[in-house]
Amino acid sequence: MRIVLAATLCAVAVGASAQIYRWTDEKGRVHVTDTPPPKAAKDVRKSGAAPAEPGAAPTATAEPFALQQARANFPVTLYTTPNCEGCDAARKLLNARGVPFKEVSIVDASQIEELQKAVGGNTVPAMIVGSTVQKGFEESAYQRLLDAAGYPKTGFLPARSQAEPAPKPPALPDVKPAPQAERPTGPYAPGASTQSAEKK
Repeated sequence: MRIVLAATLCAVAVGASAQIYRWTDEKGRVHVTDTPPPKAAKDVRKSGAAPAEPGAAPTATAEPFALQQARANFPVTLYTTPNCEGCDAARKLLNARGVPFKEVSIVDASQIEELQKAVGGNTVPAMIVGSTVQKGFEESAYQRLLDAAGYPKTGFLPARSQAEPAPKPPALPDVKPAPQAERPTGPYAPGASTQSAEKK
Protein backbone atom coordinates (compact mmCIF):
# COMPACT_ATOMS: atom_id res chain seq x y z
CA MET A 1 0.00 0.00 0.00
CA ARG A 2 2.82 2.38 0.88
CA ILE A 3 4.55 1.60 -2.43
CA VAL A 4 1.38 2.41 -4.40
CA LEU A 5 0.90 5.64 -2.45
CA ALA A 6 4.52 6.70 -3.03
CA ALA A 7 4.22 6.00 -6.75
CA THR A 8 1.01 8.06 -6.93
CA LEU A 9 2.63 11.01 -5.16
CA CYS A 10 5.60 10.89 -7.53
CA ALA A 11 3.29 10.94 -10.54
CA VAL A 12 1.40 13.94 -9.16
CA ALA A 13 4.66 15.78 -8.47
CA VAL A 14 5.91 15.14 -12.02
CA GLY A 15 2.60 16.28 -13.50
CA ALA A 16 2.58 19.46 -11.43
CA SER A 17 6.04 20.43 -12.61
CA ALA A 18 5.28 19.79 -16.32
CA GLN A 19 5.03 22.78 -18.65
CA ILE A 20 1.60 23.52 -20.07
CA TYR A 21 1.46 25.54 -23.29
CA ARG A 22 -1.52 27.59 -24.47
CA TRP A 23 -1.23 28.77 -28.09
CA THR A 24 -3.23 29.80 -31.14
CA ASP A 25 -2.81 28.28 -34.59
CA GLU A 26 -3.02 30.08 -37.95
CA LYS A 27 -6.80 29.49 -38.08
CA GLY A 28 -7.34 31.17 -34.70
CA ARG A 29 -7.99 27.94 -32.78
CA VAL A 30 -6.70 27.76 -29.20
CA HIS A 31 -4.67 24.70 -28.12
CA VAL A 32 -3.53 23.59 -24.66
CA THR A 33 -0.72 21.02 -24.74
CA ASP A 34 2.09 19.68 -22.60
CA THR A 35 4.49 19.76 -25.57
CA PRO A 36 6.04 22.89 -27.11
CA PRO A 37 3.91 24.42 -29.90
CA PRO A 38 5.07 24.66 -33.54
CA LYS A 39 7.10 27.66 -34.68
CA ALA A 40 4.07 29.17 -36.46
CA ALA A 41 2.05 29.29 -33.21
CA LYS A 42 0.83 32.68 -31.97
CA ASP A 43 0.05 34.03 -28.51
CA VAL A 44 2.12 31.31 -26.82
CA ARG A 45 1.77 31.22 -23.03
CA LYS A 46 3.52 28.83 -20.65
CA SER A 47 2.47 27.87 -17.16
CA GLY A 48 5.22 27.50 -14.60
CA ALA A 49 7.58 29.72 -16.59
CA ALA A 50 10.43 31.20 -14.63
CA PRO A 51 9.99 34.88 -13.72
CA ALA A 52 11.96 37.40 -15.70
CA GLU A 53 15.29 38.48 -14.28
CA PRO A 54 15.46 41.96 -12.73
CA GLY A 55 16.42 44.53 -15.34
CA ALA A 56 15.57 42.26 -18.26
CA ALA A 57 13.82 43.88 -21.21
CA PRO A 58 10.05 43.36 -21.12
CA THR A 59 8.66 40.95 -23.68
CA ALA A 60 6.06 42.09 -26.18
CA THR A 61 2.55 41.42 -24.95
CA ALA A 62 0.34 39.72 -27.49
CA GLU A 63 -3.19 40.96 -28.04
CA PRO A 64 -5.84 39.15 -26.00
CA PHE A 65 -7.42 36.29 -27.91
CA ALA A 66 -10.88 37.90 -27.78
CA LEU A 67 -9.52 41.01 -29.49
CA GLN A 68 -7.74 38.95 -32.15
CA GLN A 69 -10.97 37.10 -32.92
CA ALA A 70 -13.07 40.26 -33.04
CA ARG A 71 -10.59 42.05 -35.31
CA ALA A 72 -10.42 39.08 -37.69
CA ASN A 73 -14.18 38.56 -37.92
CA PHE A 74 -15.56 42.08 -37.38
CA PRO A 75 -13.05 44.78 -38.40
CA VAL A 76 -14.12 48.33 -37.51
CA THR A 77 -14.14 51.23 -40.00
CA LEU A 78 -15.18 54.75 -38.99
CA TYR A 79 -16.20 57.35 -41.59
CA THR A 80 -15.85 60.97 -40.43
CA THR A 81 -15.44 64.53 -41.65
CA PRO A 82 -13.25 67.30 -40.20
CA ASN A 83 -14.76 69.58 -37.51
CA CYS A 84 -17.59 67.15 -36.70
CA GLU A 85 -18.59 66.80 -33.01
CA GLY A 86 -20.29 63.43 -33.49
CA CYS A 87 -17.21 62.13 -35.32
CA ASP A 88 -14.98 63.27 -32.44
CA ALA A 89 -17.29 61.51 -29.95
CA ALA A 90 -17.24 58.28 -31.98
CA ARG A 91 -13.44 58.32 -32.20
CA LYS A 92 -13.19 59.03 -28.46
CA LEU A 93 -15.44 56.05 -27.63
CA LEU A 94 -13.42 53.63 -29.77
CA ASN A 95 -10.14 54.89 -28.29
CA ALA A 96 -11.45 54.67 -24.72
CA ARG A 97 -12.58 51.09 -25.29
CA GLY A 98 -9.22 50.18 -26.86
CA VAL A 99 -10.76 49.07 -30.16
CA PRO A 100 -8.41 49.20 -33.18
CA PHE A 101 -10.15 50.85 -36.13
CA LYS A 102 -9.59 52.30 -39.57
CA GLU A 103 -10.78 55.89 -40.02
CA VAL A 104 -11.66 57.43 -43.38
CA SER A 105 -12.01 61.22 -43.38
CA ILE A 106 -14.40 62.34 -46.13
CA VAL A 107 -12.95 65.43 -47.83
CA ASP A 108 -13.43 64.99 -51.58
CA ALA A 109 -15.91 63.71 -54.14
CA SER A 110 -14.29 60.29 -54.56
CA GLN A 111 -14.52 59.67 -50.80
CA ILE A 112 -18.16 60.77 -50.75
CA GLU A 113 -18.82 58.14 -53.41
CA GLU A 114 -16.95 55.56 -51.28
CA LEU A 115 -19.08 56.52 -48.25
CA GLN A 116 -22.32 56.13 -50.19
CA LYS A 117 -21.32 52.66 -51.42
CA ALA A 118 -20.17 51.55 -47.96
CA VAL A 119 -23.02 52.82 -45.77
CA GLY A 120 -25.80 53.64 -48.23
CA GLY A 121 -25.91 57.38 -47.61
CA ASN A 122 -24.01 60.54 -46.76
CA THR A 123 -24.38 60.40 -42.94
CA VAL A 124 -21.31 60.87 -40.75
CA PRO A 125 -20.11 59.59 -38.46
CA ALA A 126 -20.81 56.11 -39.75
CA MET A 127 -19.29 53.00 -38.21
CA ILE A 128 -19.07 49.61 -39.89
CA VAL A 129 -18.40 46.59 -37.68
CA GLY A 130 -17.93 43.56 -39.90
CA SER A 131 -20.84 44.07 -42.29
CA THR A 132 -23.16 45.94 -39.88
CA VAL A 133 -23.58 49.69 -40.43
CA GLN A 134 -24.40 52.24 -37.73
CA LYS A 135 -25.19 55.71 -39.09
CA GLY A 136 -24.78 58.72 -36.83
CA PHE A 137 -23.41 58.61 -33.30
CA GLU A 138 -25.36 57.05 -30.46
CA GLU A 139 -23.17 55.76 -27.63
CA SER A 140 -25.45 52.91 -26.56
CA ALA A 141 -25.80 51.69 -30.16
CA TYR A 142 -22.03 51.74 -30.66
CA GLN A 143 -21.47 49.82 -27.42
CA ARG A 144 -24.08 47.18 -28.31
CA LEU A 145 -22.58 46.68 -31.75
CA LEU A 146 -19.06 46.25 -30.33
CA ASP A 147 -20.37 43.90 -27.63
CA ALA A 148 -22.08 41.73 -30.25
CA ALA A 149 -18.85 41.55 -32.25
CA GLY A 150 -16.97 40.27 -29.19
CA TYR A 151 -14.76 43.28 -28.49
CA PRO A 152 -13.67 43.46 -24.82
CA LYS A 153 -15.57 45.92 -22.62
CA THR A 154 -14.21 49.36 -21.76
CA GLY A 155 -11.43 49.08 -19.19
CA PHE A 156 -10.24 45.61 -20.25
CA LEU A 157 -7.91 46.90 -22.97
CA PRO A 158 -5.52 49.86 -22.63
CA ALA A 159 -6.98 53.05 -24.06
CA ARG A 160 -5.76 54.10 -27.50
CA SER A 161 -4.85 57.58 -28.72
CA GLN A 162 -5.61 57.33 -32.43
CA ALA A 163 -5.98 60.87 -33.77
CA GLU A 164 -8.10 62.28 -36.57
CA PRO A 165 -6.45 61.65 -39.96
CA ALA A 166 -4.35 64.55 -41.19
CA PRO A 167 -6.06 66.44 -44.03
CA LYS A 168 -4.74 65.69 -47.48
CA PRO A 169 -2.99 68.64 -49.17
CA PRO A 170 -5.14 70.19 -51.91
CA ALA A 171 -4.38 68.92 -55.38
CA LEU A 172 -2.59 71.44 -57.55
CA PRO A 173 -4.48 72.33 -60.74
CA ASP A 174 -2.99 71.07 -63.95
CA VAL A 175 -1.84 74.41 -65.39
CA LYS A 176 -0.04 74.46 -68.71
CA PRO A 177 2.29 77.38 -69.42
CA ALA A 178 0.92 79.79 -72.01
CA PRO A 179 2.69 79.59 -75.37
CA GLN A 180 5.13 82.44 -75.88
CA ALA A 181 4.25 84.80 -78.70
CA GLU A 182 6.82 85.10 -81.43
CA ARG A 183 8.75 88.31 -81.24
CA PRO A 184 8.39 90.48 -84.32
CA THR A 185 11.53 90.93 -86.38
CA GLY A 186 12.68 93.55 -88.81
CA PRO A 187 14.17 97.01 -88.70
CA TYR A 188 11.05 98.59 -87.20
CA ALA A 189 10.42 95.90 -84.58
CA PRO A 190 10.48 97.06 -80.93
CA GLY A 191 14.06 97.06 -79.70
CA ALA A 192 15.65 97.24 -83.16
CA SER A 193 18.59 99.65 -83.43
CA THR A 194 17.88 102.96 -85.09
CA GLN A 195 21.07 102.75 -87.10
CA SER A 196 19.94 99.64 -88.94
CA ALA A 197 16.57 101.34 -89.64
CA GLU A 198 18.31 104.43 -91.11
CA LYS A 199 20.45 102.27 -93.40
CA LYS A 200 17.33 100.64 -94.77
